[in-house]
Amino acid sequence: MGLGFLIDMDGVIYRGSQLIDGADRFIATLKKKQIPFLFLTNNSQRTRRDVAAKLFRMGIDVDEDRIFTCAMATARFLAKQKPGGTAFVIGEGGLHNALHRNGYAIVDHAPDYVVVGEARSITLEMLDAAVQMVLDGAQLIATNLDPNCPTKSGTRSGCGATVSFIEKATGKTAFSVGKPSPVMMRSAQWELGVRSWETVMIGDTMETDILGAVQMGYYATLTLSGGSRAEDLPSYAFRPDRVINSVVDLIEDIENDAMLPAWDHGITPHPMEESERSMYAAARGA
Repeated sequence: MGLGFLIDMDGVIYRGSQLIDGADRFIATLKKKQIPFLFLTNNSQRTRRDVAAKLFRMGIDVDEDRIFTCAMATARFLAKQKPGGTAFVIGEGGLHNALHRNGYAIVDHAPDYVVVGEARSITLEMLDAAVQMVLDGAQLIATNLDPNCPTKSGTRSGCGATVSFIEKATGKTAFSVGKPSPVMMRSAQWELGVRSWETVMIGDTMETDILGAVQMGYYATLTLSGGSRAEDLPSYAFRPDRVINSVVDLIEDIENDAMLPAWDHGITPHPMEESERSMYAAARGA
């Protein structure tokens, strides 16, 4: 079975600090079948090592190279756009670390980019500085546009809310790298090492996980273990390929090699997918 899995975390593997029942068995099944997978998160606060440590405390032991964050996607994107650039950052350790690892200097004056991630301690002075830098010519980059974030004590404003403040004050529109942006989705797919029609995206949010998967031609799997409800699906113009109650529902299919993309069941791929298939075949000498 030539599949690879991109797996959202909060609402799919855990809720807050609680493991979703059977999620550990699902990951163990992927490991047993030697199926490549990546955890994909729009949380820019933590480093991949921090995320791996959290999973370990819940009973899921994975290497940190199984983690792909929007902070990593953002840093790689900027390093490609302007190698060795500078950034004013509203964010925490995960974002700072990713930018440093990709050759970026974090500055508080005349940056190339203003980069916004999740931050628990945002001051009006920081926002004012970001606004002025954007007005002075810095490009505005969002690690994601999620409007809020779930916490142990409830819900707090997310990266998208901070970005919206700066956009309103400057009249500029941020470029967002995180899910559902094709920048992050494609970067994660390449990290996974599979082709688009071999990629299964599992998520609990229609606006990010499933929209991103549909746009990229991945096998979009919505789990109802997080924030989405089945009765809300008719209100969307796009649909997932499959709806499950939790990742436990996939274990039997994976064990039986029965999770195949639609075109392996006789449905013709889109011409763009055929073109991509041909390019990969040529590159591999097939």
